[in-house]
Amino acid sequence: MISNELVEVDSIEITVVVDNEVDPISPSNNSEVKYVALFQGLPLDPLQDGDPRGDASLELRMDNICCGAHGLSLMITAVKGDKRHTILFDTGPEEAVWEKNAARTRADIASIERIHLSHWHRDHSGGMLRAIRLINSEKGPNHSPVIVDVHPDRPDFRGFSVPGAVVSLEADPSFDEIQEAGGMLEQNSEAHSILENMFLVSGHIPRNTKYELGIKGALRYEGQSGTWTADETISDERLVVCNLKGKGLVVFTGCSHAGVINASRHARELVNSAPLHAVVGGFHLADNKPEKLTRSLEDLVDLDPKVLMPGHCTGYRFKFMIEHALPNTLVPSFAGTKYTL
Repeated sequence: MISNELVEVDSIEITVVVDNEVDPISPSNNSEVKYVALFQGLPLDPLQDGDPRGDASLELRMDNICCGAHGLSLMITAVKGDKRHTILFDTGPEEAVWEKNAARTRADIASIERIHLSHWHRDHSGGMLRAIRLINSEKGPNHSPVIVDVHPDRPDFRGFSVPGAVVSLEADPSFDEIQEAGGMLEQNSEAHSILENMFLVSGHIPRNTKYELGIKGALRYEGQSGTWTADETISDERLVVCNLKGKGLVVFTGCSHAGVINASRHARELVNSAPLHAVVGGFHLADNKPEKLTRSLEDLVDLDPKVLMPGHCTGYRFKFMIEHALPNTLVPSFAGTKYTL
């Protein structure tokens, strides 16, 4: 069974290529996570001989600092002994941001073996085609192309309703476009383990928590029928799990449209009810009512994670609530920052 296949890894490295926030200064109070703050994690360029700046030998350039963008892209490396495997979890909202930030982080994108798309929403898929081309270029012609793992249920468009109108998002990359860009396409709707069983990709996330009802007003468009239909559950969303040795499960979620509690509980169900150590990614609580935020926090407290790394669509209110209720558990997710668990 999959639950028995997921191996314990020694450490997990997370490079945030794209997220909504940037902050190369603030340190973390959570001892479970290591990252370099106070500007010290930024690339520094050497000054040329004869530069008129006295004893200065290095320069901090503003164009070495990543840009924030409404989306998510995480480069995740699982380490076990001398083995390392790397996936790219989502690709942010647009190609230019992904390319710029990947360069500014000095990320070793040639090491990316698979791209995992958490769900079909443009703020997670928008950088994909450029990312495929850049990754394969860095790998070189003698290496296998990057695998792109997507859910087979791709809407022609997604959108949402507002009073008196339907608002459409840009289309996600098509299956043909992914292959034409050089990606080795895999379509998966069932749970499966990958890369020597260091990562587990879920299938459908059960919606069991009564107050986690998806996105109100969400729609999908199918060109064949020419109609927009309700799509509030975003049922193609999938999470990724690693099992950190001596700690427990690290859950990566793109937006938690299924609900961060549903996602966290399902991850534990997939791996023999192992303890929950960390939840990383978007919690999609920015636009929710205070009652839902309160209930979500209460259930997260019961799950007893040691690390909560909310980013993207989580919203500042819920981050404040986490810091108040669970001191030193919060770890902000900043674009351009590398974290080690």
